[in-house]
Amino acid sequence: MKQLKTQNLQNKLRNKFLKSGVKMIGPDTIYFSKDTKIGKNVTIEPFVVFGLKVKVGNNVTIKSFSHLEDCKVENKVNIGPYARIRPGSILKESSKVGNFVEVKKSIIGKNSKINHLTYIGDTNIGKSVNVGAGTITCNYDGVKKSKTIIKDNVFIGSNSSLVAPVTIEQNSVVGAGSVITKKVKKGSLALTRALQSEVKNYKRKRK
Repeated sequence: MKQLKTQNLQNKLRNKFLKSGVKMIGPDTIYFSKDTKIGKNVTIEPFVVFGLKVKVGNNVTIKSFSHLEDCKVENKVNIGPYARIRPGSILKESSKVGNFVEVKKSIIGKNSKINHLTYIGDTNIGKSVNVGAGTITCNYDGVKKSKTIIKDNVFIGSNSSLVAPVTIEQNSVVGAGSVITKKVKKGSLALTRALQSEVKNYKRKRK
């Protein structure tokens, strides 16, 4: 009985959004909450889940296997596939959150891109920021959560760890593979890498 009631509610919500102009590819696979709000010219691919308190603006694309909960998505945003937008997150206009990206209690600024394989938690990201693959905001030390601030026009290289609390000032670059624990000044390049060593004519041991 409960399952039938849920199915009827989902069918009602799907029909409501289809009539309002939402483009759904595989509507039977998309799950809405009763309070989901969606704007105009929105495209939703199969197997997307909307938890409670989700508000989506206009001209948004949400790709397959993405999960959204208690968040605000502004106009012209691209999400997914396989993205998780957790409570307290705001995705500003024309931002992009790509595949295998998790965002929690964070603001992603206008025109900023987080394309793949990244965790952003308790973070404020400014405008036109590029966050490289494998980047992690280290927001929890086992006792408390701390904040990361990334200002406008910052480039974060792939596989970087930003240890909160930390601020990356505008127009700066974090080199790939860096662990950042201190404030990065405006217009700076921050690098934390061990020097690469090489042994010439090295021969591996054989069994």
